[in-house]
Amino acid sequence: MFPKFSSLLGLGFCLSQRIWTLSGGHNKPSLSAWPSPVVPLGGSVTLQCHYYPLFTSFKLTKTNGTPSPELQRDHINTFTMSPMAIEYVGSYRCFGRHNHTSHWSAFSDALDIVVTGVFKKPSLSAQPNSLVQAGEAVTLHCHSEVSFDQFILFKEGETRHSWQVVEKLRARNRQAHFSVGPMTPAHAGTYRCYGSIHSPYEWSAPSDPLEVVITGEMQKKLTLSAQPVPIVMSGDNMTLLCHSESSNDPYHLCREGEAHGCWLAGGQRHHGVFQTVFPLGPVTSAHRGTYRCYSFFSHSRVWSHPSDPLHLAITREESPTCSCLTRH
Repeated sequence: MFPKFSSLLGLGFCLSQRIWTLSGGHNKPSLSAWPSPVVPLGGSVTLQCHYYPLFTSFKLTKTNGTPSPELQRDHINTFTMSPMAIEYVGSYRCFGRHNHTSHWSAFSDALDIVVTGVFKKPSLSAQPNSLVQAGEAVTLHCHSEVSFDQFILFKEGETRHSWQVVEKLRARNRQAHFSVGPMTPAHAGTYRCYGSIHSPYEWSAPSDPLEVVITGEMQKKLTLSAQPVPIVMSGDNMTLLCHSESSNDPYHLCREGEAHGCWLAGGQRHHGVFQTVFPLGPVTSAHRGTYRCYSFFSHSRVWSHPSDPLHLAITREESPTCSCLTRH
């Protein structure tokens, strides 16, 4: 389940034919927003009406029934909303004409302008984990102290200002559950969620970003080991080594059960084997846990199969006979 949206929330439109004569859909312009149609309260957005060859006259109209505010016109076909306020939100269309004709073009598709930061931000988490095996699904939980009418899940696109609505859930509640998958590389990325009350154009502040990573796509077997072994005492220095015989890709070291329990390091060749060194020590009880390492392509959220788990336990100095580190 991963529905695609070409534009945000197009709404129905009605305008009296007695005002303008439309020449049909074949010369319909397009309307875009820079940097994004989802705008923080107090921020700025520029709307641009596109058509080639360029119309000599353009008009912008609000199509959700509320009055259209006065907008700053930067150019013949660009309009700026700044600072962003609730009065600007709504669904917009544009249309234009050339000087040599009295006919206006068809209307562009509707583009929703949404303001964020109206309510306190929710939180976003992943179950069972944000590291998801290829072919499996993950559930993203959006939690809020506010009871919202609607929750919206967004995924960041390939470019900085490119976003995609993944799904919208309507429920008067303080949480929503979004199922994403079965996982493919297209599902990996940065997610945020929002909530809204009453108006579909007034959203909360965004949740903190959640990175969803797909594992098992890269067929590389890694080995994770510890130095020194086998006994680790509180206060001792500890180093974990991630080994690979076939790759000098960067590596992540992750501790199970933590939303942000991963550390990044580059690889280096040592005695014919690529390895990455993760110094942990001097260790304390906070270092206890189960660790795995992964390799990945640079700047990618598509990772290898994990190494076998390495279980790290910390003993007190007065109990040196305890076996503290085991490998499975």
